[in-house]
Amino acid sequence: MSGMGLANDANLDDMVSNAREASEFLKALAHEGRLMILCRLAEGECSVTDLEEMLSVRQAAVSQQLARLRLEGLVSTRRDGKTIFYSLADQRVKKMIYLVYELFCGTDQA
Repeated sequence: MSGMGLANDANLDDMVSNAREASEFLKALAHEGRLMILCRLAEGECSVTDLEEMLSVRQAAVSQQLARLRLEGLVSTRRDGKTIFYSLADQRVKKMIYLVYELFCGTDQA
């Protein structure tokens, strides 16, 4: 893994000091429903209704996962009348979604 920049003590110290934040970030992604929500939001903002239709799950389940993502600071909201729109609040999520797609859905998957 020396190609990842962890070869020297300073880089390892950085990882140790940021391990909790990284772990919490990855935990938030480690749920199929939340991952699918984030995949959709990586394309642009959408409403709970849009997400409900895309995931084919009830609104309550979508709202529960969105609440967790809001708590983690990964999504933000915008109200337009009665409709609440969600979007990514942390651009690291978009990078991670693209990486996950490349690793698991891309043509070069192992």
